[in-house]
Amino acid sequence: MEMSQYLEVFIDESKEHLQSCNEHLLELEKNPEDLSIVNEIFRSAHTLKGMAATMGFEDLANLTHMMENVLDAIRNEKLHVTADILDVVFLAVDDLEEMLESIATGGDGKKDVTSIVEQLQRIENGDIPSPTAQQETAATAQAEKTYADYDQFEQTVIQQSNEQGFSCYEITIVLRSDCLLKTARVYMVFEVLEKCGEVIKSVPSVEQLEEEQFDQHFTVTIVTKEPKEDIEKKVMKVSEIESVSIAVITAEQFRQQPQLEQEKTADAKPTEKGPIVQSKKTEEKRANQAKASKSVGTKQINNKTIRVNIERLDILMNLFEELVIDRGRLEQISRDLNHAELDETVERMSRISGDLQNIILTMRMIPVETVFNRFPRMVRQLARDLNKKMTLEIIGAETELDRTVIDEIGDPLVHLLRNALDHGIETPEVREANGKPPEGTIKLKAYHSGNHVFIEIEDDGAGINRKKVLQKAIEKNVVTPEMAANLTDKQVNELILASGFSTASTISDVSGRGVGLDVVKTTIESLGGSITIDSVEGEGSTFFIQLPLTLSIISVMLVELQKEKYAIPLSSIIETAIINKSDILNAHNQEVIDFRGKVVPLVFLKDVFEVPQIEEEDEFLSVIIVRKGEKLAGIVVDSFIGQQEIVLKSLGDYLSTVFAISGATILGDGQVALIVDCNELIK
Repeated sequence: MEMSQYLEVFIDESKEHLQSCNEHLLELEKNPEDLSIVNEIFRSAHTLKGMAATMGFEDLANLTHMMENVLDAIRNEKLHVTADILDVVFLAVDDLEEMLESIATGGDGKKDVTSIVEQLQRIENGDIPSPTAQQETAATAQAEKTYADYDQFEQTVIQQSNEQGFSCYEITIVLRSDCLLKTARVYMVFEVLEKCGEVIKSVPSVEQLEEEQFDQHFTVTIVTKEPKEDIEKKVMKVSEIESVSIAVITAEQFRQQPQLEQEKTADAKPTEKGPIVQSKKTEEKRANQAKASKSVGTKQINNKTIRVNIERLDILMNLFEELVIDRGRLEQISRDLNHAELDETVERMSRISGDLQNIILTMRMIPVETVFNRFPRMVRQLARDLNKKMTLEIIGAETELDRTVIDEIGDPLVHLLRNALDHGIETPEVREANGKPPEGTIKLKAYHSGNHVFIEIEDDGAGINRKKVLQKAIEKNVVTPEMAANLTDKQVNELILASGFSTASTISDVSGRGVGLDVVKTTIESLGGSITIDSVEGEGSTFFIQLPLTLSIISVMLVELQKEKYAIPLSSIIETAIINKSDILNAHNQEVIDFRGKVVPLVFLKDVFEVPQIEEEDEFLSVIIVRKGEKLAGIVVDSFIGQQEIVLKSLGDYLSTVFAISGATILGDGQVALIVDCNELIK
C-alpha cells in the first residue's frame, strides 16, 4: 500500500495526540487519583502506537508501547502517580515529539531512546527512579551513545581518518534557553568547527538548522587533528552557548549496519577536500518528503473536518485581494455612470464578495490555543528549576487570530511568561512572609474586542519596583534624573520595554539574560499591535497586548491632501472632527487643541509629507483624532473621503525606511493611496 498519501494526515493527527498527552499529563499531576485522566492519555498513546505501526515507523511505535505499559499499570492501580513517574513519561513524550518532527521534515523518525525505555521498564517493574537517578541515567546514555545513525559511507570516512592519524569527535552543542537568534549561533559554531577540521555530519541536517527546525541543541561530527579540549574552548567562545559535550568516535564503536543502509550511500561520492554529508539525490528526495509533509490548515464544515494545505489558503487570499481591488474599481465606475441596473449589479456583487471575504478570513483564522498549548509544560519545568510553586490559568484559548499573526506571537509570549516566572512570582518563603499563598498564579487570557484581539498576561507576584526601575533607567541613560522625578507610574512601568533595559541583579538563563523586553515590543508593533503594562508593587503586574485580527485586508478612512489620497486605519481612529482655527492653542512650541478636556497636539499631514499647498483662506480644519496607547494626536487633513476596505500592500525593501508610511493600496479609480502609520506620527 502506498503510504506517502497518508503521511500528512498521520503527522497532523499524531501531533494532536501528543498535545493531548501533554495536556492530560499536566492535569493528572494536579489530580493524581483521577483514573479517567489516565484513560484519556492511554487512549491517545494507544491510537498513536497503532498509526505509527501502520505507517512503518517502528521506533516511534515501540516507545509509545513502552509508555502505554506504564499507563496501563497506573490505570489498573498497580502503580501510583508520582512526580518522578510523570517526569519520565514527559521525557518519553518529548522524544516522541522529536521523532515525529524528524518524520515531518523528511527524516526516518529514528532516535536513540535506550535510556528512556530502560526507565519506563523499571517503572513498569515497580522500581521508581529518583530525580538524581534519572539525571545519572541520562548522562550515562549520552556518554554511551550508539552510533547506528552513521551510514556506511560515513563509517568508512571515520575509519580511514583514524588510520591517517585524524581524530573524529561528535560534538553536542546546547544553546541557552533564551537564545533569540538560534540560526546565527549555529552559523558561528559551524564557522569555528570548519576552521578546526572537516564537518562530516550534523543532526539535525544543515537545512533544518538553517530553518530553526530544532530545539536548543544540535550535534556536529568532525574529523580533525586538534585536541578536543581546544575545540571545546573555541566553541564556548560563541555567545549564548549553554554547554558543549564532546564524544570520541572510533570505527570499532560502530554497530553492524543493516543491509538497507546501503541505499543511503549508493550515490554518495567522496571529494578531494573531505567527506560529504549527503548526496544531491538524497537531498532532493528528503526535500520532496519535507514539502509533501508541510503543515496544513484544518477547518470544520457541518461538524466534519477537512485538511487544506496552507499554501492553497495563501493563494486564495492573494486572489481575493485582487478581487477587492477590482470591486472598488467597479463601485467607482458605477458611481460615475449612475446607471440603475449597473448600480444594482455592483451592489449585489459587493454584498456577495463581502460574505466571501468573511469566509476566507475565517478560514485563515486559527485558535490561539495552538500557541498557548505549549506553555503549561514550560511553566511546569521552569517552576521546578526555580524552586517556585505556581499555577498557569489559560482563559479564552478558543479566541482566533490570523495565521500570520499566530506565527509571530509565540516568541514574545514565551519571553513575557518567563519574565513573569523569573522576576514576577516570588519564592514560596517570600510569598508566605508577605501574607500570600505559597503558590503563585499566572493568568494567560485572550479575547476579541472590535477588530482586535487582546492578550493579557497577569501575575500575582512582586509587581514593578518604581525606585529600582528609575535607578536602573538613570544608570542606562534611558531617562535623566530630572525626567525621572516627573514620570507617572504608568510611564515608569513602560521603561522596562526600553532597549537593553533589565532590572535583574544577576543575569538569569530564564527570562532574558539582560536582553530586556524591547524585543517583545518591537515584534508586537511590527504586527500593528501595541503593549501596555499595569502594575502594583507587591500585588502583581499585567501586560496587555493588542493585535489586529488580520494583516491583509483592513478598514480605513480615506482622506485627501490637495490631489493626493491617504488611508488612515480605522483601528487607530477615535473620531473625526471639524475645528475652527481660532480653537488652536500653543503649548511648548506645539499647536494643540482642547479635546474633551485633554490637550491634544496637532500633526499637519501636509507638513509631514511635504505636500505642496495652494493658498486658500479657510477658517475650518478637518481633524482625525488618533490614539496610540494612552497618547492622542490630531491629524490635520484637507478633507475626508469616507470609509473603505482596502488591501494592504508592502512598499518593498527599497522603501522600507519611509517615515510614517506602513504600506500602500490601489483604489477603485486606479490611484495609489499611501497608508499612514499613526504610531510613528504619535511617537
